[in-house]
Amino acid sequence: MESNPFTMSYRIATSADIPAIISLMQLSIAENMKQFLSTEEIVAAQETMGVDRSLIEDGTYFIIETLLEGVSVLIGCGGWGKRKTLYGGDHTMGRDDSLSDPLLDAARIRAMYTHPDWVRRGIGTYLLDLGENAARDAGFKTIELGSTLPGEPLYFARGYVELNREIQIAKNGSENVLIKMTKSLSA
Repeated sequence: MESNPFTMSYRIATSADIPAIISLMQLSIAENMKQFLSTEEIVAAQETMGVDRSLIEDGTYFIIETLLEGVSVLIGCGGWGKRKTLYGGDHTMGRDDSLSDPLLDAARIRAMYTHPDWVRRGIGTYLLDLGENAARDAGFKTIELGSTLPGEPLYFARGYVELNREIQIAKNGSENVLIKMTKSLSA
């Protein structure tokens, strides 16, 4: 990718975006995690990653695009959740899709992915800003997320603190590390 500045824009994802979101997620998982995880660990991580249609139905999932040679290109996606599910796609076991109470519960940062050609260009930060601001506007005082090892440095740099680590053993026998992190939304 060129090193020239570029302009990002966002919009709320719709069900028509799901095929493109799935493609971006698969590419992001396959390429962006290589620096942090073995091939077996990437396969293990995929068990808890994927499209969560409730985010799209709730209008809390963002598409990040830029213009490349006059064509709008999907370069990132992610969002925030007002449901109790911390991470995972539609297929993830143990989901709790009940609505969170902004006065008692934390909002969730969810399902952030960046196209491998566009990493380290501010897309993750942009997604966090969008999600945190929307959650704050919805009355939430805190926000939580379930991070993978590759995402942890960004979240730490953005003021999230670790609450705990959970190690799940995947079907292939590899470990999948999930880091629960939190941040206050108070200004």
